[in-house]
Amino acid sequence: MTASEALNLPAGNPFAQVWETPFGLPPFAEIRPEHIHEAYPAALDRHRAEIEAIKAEKAEPDFANTIEALERSARGLSRLGGVFYNLAGADTNEALQAIEREMSPVMSRHWSMIMMDEGLFARVEAVFLRRESLGLDAEQMRLLERTHRGFVRAGAQLGPEDKARLAAINERLAMLGTSFGQNLLKDEAGYALVLENEADLVGLPPFVVAAMARAATDRGEAGKHAVTLSRSVIEPFLTFSKRRDLREESFAAWSRRGENGGETDNRAIVAEMVKLRAAKARLLGFATFADFKLDDSMAKTPARVRELLELVWKPAKARAAQEAADLAALAREEGENGPIRPSDWRYYSEKVRQKTYALDEAVLKPYLQLDRIIAAAFDTAGKLFGLAFAERKDLAGYHPDVRIWDVTEAASGRHIGLFLGDYFARASKRSGAWMSAYRGQRNLDGEVRPIIVNVCNFAKPAEGKPALLSIDDARTLFHEFGHALHGLLSDVTYGSLAGTSVSRDFVELPSQLYEHWFLTREVMQRFCLHAETGEPIPDALIERIRKAQTFNQGFATVEYTSSALVDLAFHSLELPAEVDPLVFEAAELARIGMPGEITMRHRTPHFSHVFSGDGYSAGYYSYLWSEVMDADAFNAFIEAGDVFAPEVAGKLRRYIYSAGDTRDPAEAYTLFRGRLPTPDALLEKRGLAG
Repeated sequence: MTASEALNLPAGNPFAQVWETPFGLPPFAEIRPEHIHEAYPAALDRHRAEIEAIKAEKAEPDFANTIEALERSARGLSRLGGVFYNLAGADTNEALQAIEREMSPVMSRHWSMIMMDEGLFARVEAVFLRRESLGLDAEQMRLLERTHRGFVRAGAQLGPEDKARLAAINERLAMLGTSFGQNLLKDEAGYALVLENEADLVGLPPFVVAAMARAATDRGEAGKHAVTLSRSVIEPFLTFSKRRDLREESFAAWSRRGENGGETDNRAIVAEMVKLRAAKARLLGFATFADFKLDDSMAKTPARVRELLELVWKPAKARAAQEAADLAALAREEGENGPIRPSDWRYYSEKVRQKTYALDEAVLKPYLQLDRIIAAAFDTAGKLFGLAFAERKDLAGYHPDVRIWDVTEAASGRHIGLFLGDYFARASKRSGAWMSAYRGQRNLDGEVRPIIVNVCNFAKPAEGKPALLSIDDARTLFHEFGHALHGLLSDVTYGSLAGTSVSRDFVELPSQLYEHWFLTREVMQRFCLHAETGEPIPDALIERIRKAQTFNQGFATVEYTSSALVDLAFHSLELPAEVDPLVFEAAELARIGMPGEITMRHRTPHFSHVFSGDGYSAGYYSYLWSEVMDADAFNAFIEAGDVFAPEVAGKLRRYIYSAGDTRDPAEAYTLFRGRLPTPDALLEKRGLAG
């Protein structure tokens, strides 16, 4: 930490201090919501003063006094936001949510004021116009171009009236996105289907029963069992429960998050956000919000996105139809006459999977202990990138469940960063899994190493029992750790270009690529040890897992791609009138021929990727776009004959994991692979080829 991050506050406020903690870790035990609330005005004042100093500089604008000066600004605000926004997502409470509601419009106004400031943009523009004569290196040129583009996309070239309108739109969107996320968290935390007798548990394996018992205890219902809307609880319940009525009841609650009426209903929020985003795009000179958003991506245009999505949609829908027929046949054998419902799919597909591949989740899970899968992710990073991980039990996280590791280069002992792991579901945590940073990497004015966190929502085990994962959970852990490595391995000069600060449809490449190593024989044989016997997973079981990877891919691809197509459709509206989100969703699903047995992975009122903030709006396709690359990228190791091939791993680190946004993504991928990928490897990976 540097003195510029310490704010002008009373001495008792942790944000007034230079943190002398090990590695500059936030002093979580000392930070209270009132400290955060008090710190924001001071942080904003500091940032405004820094901007005014840049504008007041009498020397001719140049890279150092304008672009690098902008890089040095807002460090106090960034440190504060790094703590606040991470806590608001992973361990929130009413006080933090109140701050979030208060600060979302304030922060929007603050950034609009800066990014639309005529005097500031004039200096940036002056440097940009002289860029070829400044002798800049490649990273400096990239930073200058990205900074200038950021100002233009934020409205710096608009007239006064349009600037005011855009600022008002941004402020309202910030408020709506905050409300959407908080409403969803309330719906998820507020629901529990409490089961009180043994008949309600029929068909459930012990690991599901144990997770439901823990969930009930956490909700004050000790001795009972609860189905919650945490994916790690409800998905296994839907997979194994023989009670069709309970499956249908809990699935309906899961599917209807955000559309239950009352103060947590998100439908009006979605309708307003769609209109405001379209208006924003028109102000900035784009036909639709999708055109605006994708202009700064690898895909570039909605047409290219739709082309990819529709490339997989037709074979995925055909595969899903065959899968549905197989499930219906099995259901008839068991006396269930009638169509397969969405609430039935997981239950019967698990039966088909067991029948086809002899893969029983209840048999498989004991081999997937959380601690062992964490160790596998770390060991893979060691083999690929030469990293070592030492747990620091002397360091305190923001919650008792949080674990902290010091990450170093194994050969030299050089500190790479801190890694925090927060793996278990709780009511104070939003759903899903993600990577974030308490501090990003930079080398400007001295080396600053990152503090990275992975947040997951796995079911917490009973006291003294190991946490057991599903195959999907284990892949999720590897996925998020791939993001973490993207942050940890970052090695650039400028923080604005560091780590995951890349285009949305490139950011998923390091994470999705990392998933591949979990399913290798080299990793599974060493780390998948039975929780009771300690025996390694049998070769035959590994082979069945590998063969089953294309099982149910019609369902999985339809579930995902339908969500991406609905996202794209919402944001391809040119002049949206009053939009009823559910009517619009239904019309788009009818247009593409959505199978009645499957629902979208994220129905619109709980589609937090798209409507809780701006992250994946018009960008949910990016997982599939990145999958085109990750399927092809892993083949580089297969072609080398070694899944840890040092030369390939070295190029992967240099051009992908460490490079941040210092290059155009297509250039970065080509430097790693020698060419751009085609969708062929993706279709083969999902079993949709031919």
